[in-house]
Amino acid sequence: MNPNKALWEKGDFTEIASFMRESGEAFVISLGITTPLLVMDLGCGDGTTAVPLALLGAEVVGIDIARNLVDAGNKRAAQAGLNRLKFQEGDACNLQGVSDHTFDLSLSVFGAMFAPKPFDVAKEMVRVTKPGGRIVMGNWIPNDPTSFVSQLLKISSSFTPPPPEGFVSPMTWGVDANIIERFGQAGVPKENISMEKDTFHFRSPNKSPADVVESFRRFYGPTMNAFEAAQNSGKVEDLHAQLLELANSQNKGIDGGTSIPATFLRVTVSL
Repeated sequence: MNPNKALWEKGDFTEIASFMRESGEAFVISLGITTPLLVMDLGCGDGTTAVPLALLGAEVVGIDIARNLVDAGNKRAAQAGLNRLKFQEGDACNLQGVSDHTFDLSLSVFGAMFAPKPFDVAKEMVRVTKPGGRIVMGNWIPNDPTSFVSQLLKISSSFTPPPPEGFVSPMTWGVDANIIERFGQAGVPKENISMEKDTFHFRSPNKSPADVVESFRRFYGPTMNAFEAAQNSGKVEDLHAQLLELANSQNKGIDGGTSIPATFLRVTVSL
């Protein structure tokens, strides 16, 4: 099995996505879309941005490598009566079966950044987007102390074995020069690419930061792998303590709830 597919099917990202719904809706509203609009949501999970897009009247195709998340997304679409929203399996590095110049908007919020071949991802996103359309990505920023997930992944990776040779960190998608180079190789001039810092929030009024850490431990593939490695090395308590300190230190929630802001890089590519 594709190791990336195995990673994202390992847990149940819907449990993590439950903390991201509110920010997913806000992100979609900020796009200022007008319909009719055909949108691809790449690395869509179970629809954190795809569902709000469809509710605003867009026709949306959600593509994800994880079969369980595709199934969960189609279930959400059916329950909401969104017949212009469909989810399907696909690899961001090779969008087989997707025709050139199909979409008005190609979106990927914390999704395609995790695919292993970033230059292929950029090439494919450009290929399937219509001339005059746009690509929008949300990417975590490496080593940013205010980027909750990048810090969580940094801590987690310190407990796991070194990645295989040739591995390209997903965090490289949070670096301006890399984005310009990757889309440049796909034929996009530098002046057609804009980048700005933005903020996502992990929110749950009913769950504490400790509950959020437990959800990442049980349901988020990279953190699950870290805890398995820590179990083997006898460092589970150390890993848990570091993640809990991170969540507590960044939490802005009140009355025992959680509201953790997370800085990310918003990338807009005009074609």
